[in-house]
Amino acid sequence: MPAKKRTTRIGNWYKADDEKVHFIRKRKAPRPSSLRKINPGQVLILLAGRFQGKRVVFLKQLKSGLLLVTGPFKINGVPLKRVNQAYVIPTSTKVDIKGVDASKIEDEYFKRTQAQRRKNEQGFWAKRGELNEEQQTNEKKRLEEKRKTQKSIDDALIATVKKTALLKQYLGARFSIGKTTRPHDLIF
Repeated sequence: MPAKKRTTRIGNWYKADDEKVHFIRKRKAPRPSSLRKINPGQVLILLAGRFQGKRVVFLKQLKSGLLLVTGPFKINGVPLKRVNQAYVIPTSTKVDIKGVDASKIEDEYFKRTQAQRRKNEQGFWAKRGELNEEQQTNEKKRLEEKRKTQKSIDDALIATVKKTALLKQYLGARFSIGKTTRPHDLIF
């Protein structure tokens, strides 16, 4: 009996460039998760991003599920910032934040403005100084409001930080792991 001839499949078939591809999202966006043993006033260590290794104070959880943290800016240069809780290590150190009013700050506070986006071609090539007068005044007003908010929160935090010995130096110091450090033995 003769053996059946095998048919081999020839590679993938690629669509033409002008053919529309309909993208269907197969999974839903994750819902904001609950906090994992993180309380307001707790000191966190940032693990990623521009401020990697910095210690910050947790203020509250935003509606998006992100954490609102601050350095304070005067101590270690970390401004009011949103952070995913997957990128922080909670420590046992706590700061009293009774005098801090972070109720006004929500996710809209961090939204980018039209001047920052520069969607159209003219806006893309324009520098900050080349914005029209109305955009410049709006941008200055927005930045001034952000500075005032940062200063009010920092002033309240720094007053409580100064009451505890060595807490200012602790927040100002960067966290890092050296060659001889045993990460599994660390207690935060």
